[in-house]
Amino acid sequence: MSVTPQTAAHLTGHRGASVPAFRGRIGRDARSGHYAVPGRYRLHLSTACPQGLGVAVVHGLLGIGESCPVTVLPAVPDGPDGGHAVLRPLYEASAHRHPGPALAPVLSDDWSGRIVSTHAPDIARDLDRHFGDGRAALYPCAEEAAIEAVERLCAQEVEDVAQRAGEADAAPAHRAEALGVLLGALDVLERRLTDRDHVAGHGLTGADVTLWVTLVQLDLVHRHHLDARAVHRIADHPALWDHARRLTALPAFRAALDPAGIARRHRAHCRGLEAAGAAVQILDWAAHADGTHRLHRP
Repeated sequence: MSVTPQTAAHLTGHRGASVPAFRGRIGRDARSGHYAVPGRYRLHLSTACPQGLGVAVVHGLLGIGESCPVTVLPAVPDGPDGGHAVLRPLYEASAHRHPGPALAPVLSDDWSGRIVSTHAPDIARDLDRHFGDGRAALYPCAEEAAIEAVERLCAQEVEDVAQRAGEADAAPAHRAEALGVLLGALDVLERRLTDRDHVAGHGLTGADVTLWVTLVQLDLVHRHHLDARAVHRIADHPALWDHARRLTALPAFRAALDPAGIARRHRAHCRGLEAAGAAVQILDWAAHADGTHRLHRP
């Protein structure tokens, strides 16, 4: 599948490079030829990357290692442009003279040697809907609106504003405003979990996976650039962090979690200043990640 206006959108990638995001789907469009055949597709991901971590958890929950194998990439990309050198042939085969870095995660088609998708939400949904083997759906159609609402909240009002709240060169008022938005979003999520076990629907869904990945990033990455008082206010959401702790105890979450890799990736890419919040860890993620069933990492 080549890059066309129908199959790719141009996004800003590493260092501002404009790169095509492949948006093919499995079993969605008969013209694409991407039929759901076990063994045809392969995932390439790094669990130190939040998008890759989420897809890895979904893959583990579905138990589809044989029907869709995974190639685990290094925590820190080895390409000079911030991409993974091993993915370059796939990108070149899928988009002639691909202009940007070869980023993960990637869902590739082993039959054609080309990329199907680099869009993590689509990848997770397609794995669930076409390779779930009768397991309880992680993206049930009846809960799609609620799951998408959690995804937007986590992306826009937690991840994005957490970065702004930790910008050392920003005006204090701007940092305070961003922190207020972040705490407001955590309050919303806290209320949802006060009297229920899951953030959307009546069972474990993709919304819980997204929330868990967001909390991992908040504690292992963004915390390092916040002051200690801000971190204590973030930690003061007991239902939220208890939920994160319960999920981390599940094998699919524990096997994908790589705190050391996340730390290496953060050090390699981060140009911000460390703040007092770096000394105030909320959860002991490393203790949970010491399980025997771990994804093989290079």
